[in-house]
Amino acid sequence: MARILLGVSAGIAIYKAVDLASTLTQRGHQVFTLMTPNSRKFITPLTFRAVTRQPVFTDTFDDDPESRPEHISLSEWGDIMLLAPATADLIGRIAGGLGDDIITTTLLAWQRPVVLAPAMNDRMWAHPIVRANLEKLRGLGYAVVEPEEGHLACGSYGVGRLAEPVRILAAVDAAIAAGPGREA
Repeated sequence: MARILLGVSAGIAIYKAVDLASTLTQRGHQVFTLMTPNSRKFITPLTFRAVTRQPVFTDTFDDDPESRPEHISLSEWGDIMLLAPATADLIGRIAGGLGDDIITTTLLAWQRPVVLAPAMNDRMWAHPIVRANLEKLRGLGYAVVEPEEGHLACGSYGVGRLAEPVRILAAVDAAIAAGPGREA
């Protein structure tokens, strides 16, 4: 089975990421969760630790000066990285090559498949900058699981809902089957 890094960013769809983590674990995968600082305002690391029985990483650097930086060791540990939900902010920071949290710094050292599952407001999803950032990431080999249409937490109706778990899991399966290269 695969070693999966699940990166979660700050969006209301984060509650669905808990179900994804649980399902991946039940399938026999080893899942380490990486959380952006703002994602912890929606849900605590304990929730992910409880469903995966694995560590949750919330900070780029360990307090122990003798230890190896987490983002480097994580980039060598995992077989695949799943980013769900991936907010417009996270997508933009990744596309810009920024490394300011545990997810983005790990990605800068990452050389294996990445599956990105965006979730955001429909107007944000349609914004030309978000679209351009996604095309850039697709060009770099990131697999993108398009969001779905439906009622959004903000009260709007449109495209932006995190894809159903079955679609995300299928993309993860395809990335695992594709092997160690960047593309899925």
